[in-house]
Amino acid sequence: MLTRKQLELLDFIRSRMDRDGVPPSFDEMKEALDLRSKSGIHRLITALEERGFIRRLAHRARAIEIVKIPEAMEKSGFSARVIDGGRRTEPARNPMAALPAHAMELPVMGRIAAGVPIEAISEISHHIAVPGTMLSGSGQHYALEVKGDSMIEAGINDGDIVVIREQDSAQNGDIVVALVEDSEATLKRYRRRGDMIALEAANPAYETRMVPEHLVKVQGRLVGLIRSY
Repeated sequence: MLTRKQLELLDFIRSRMDRDGVPPSFDEMKEALDLRSKSGIHRLITALEERGFIRRLAHRARAIEIVKIPEAMEKSGFSARVIDGGRRTEPARNPMAALPAHAMELPVMGRIAAGVPIEAISEISHHIAVPGTMLSGSGQHYALEVKGDSMIEAGINDGDIVVIREQDSAQNGDIVVALVEDSEATLKRYRRRGDMIALEAANPAYETRMVPEHLVKVQGRLVGLIRSY
C-alpha cells in the first residue's frame, strides 16, 4: 500500500519518463510535490524502491527505472521509455504492455554535444535498433550519441544514445536538439524568455546559454534514451 505522496511521486516520474524519455531530477520532483527539501524526495524514492515499484540504476545520476505500477495507474496506459543497453539492443520488455514492443532501425546521425555546442550533425554513422514503443507520434525519428556531461542530472550521460523525434517547435521544459546560428548543434532543455531562448543544462557546472530567438532552430525533441555501459 502506497501513501498519497508516494503515489504522486510515482505518477510524476511515470509522466515525465513518458514525455521526455528520462526521469525528472530531484529538484523537479521536489517542486512538483511542493516539498521543502530534497531529503523528502529521497525518503519517498527509498520507500518506492523498498516496495519494488522502482529501481535505481547504479553509477548513474538520477537514473530510475519503473519496475511496476499500482493497478489504478496501470489502467492509464503507462509505457516505459528508458531502457538499458549498448549499441545493439533488444526490444524493451514492459510487463504492463498488452503487446510486445517491436524493434525498429534508426539512423545514428553522429554525436550531439551535451556541453559545449559542436558542429551541426548531418551524416549517418551507423544504425541502431530501438523499441517501437519509444517512438512517439507519426513523425520521423533519428538517434544521436551524446558527448559531454551537461545533462547528467536529467539522466543523460556521456556515451548514451538519445532518440529524437523531428520537429521544429518546442514547449518550455522540453529537451531538444537546438541548432544555433545554423552551425552548432546541442542537446539542452528549451525555455522561451521574451525574444530570447534559454538553452539550459542539467548540470550546475554549466551556465544557461541565452540566444536570440532568430538564431535558434529546434531540430527535434527527445523522446527516448538508450543507456550505454
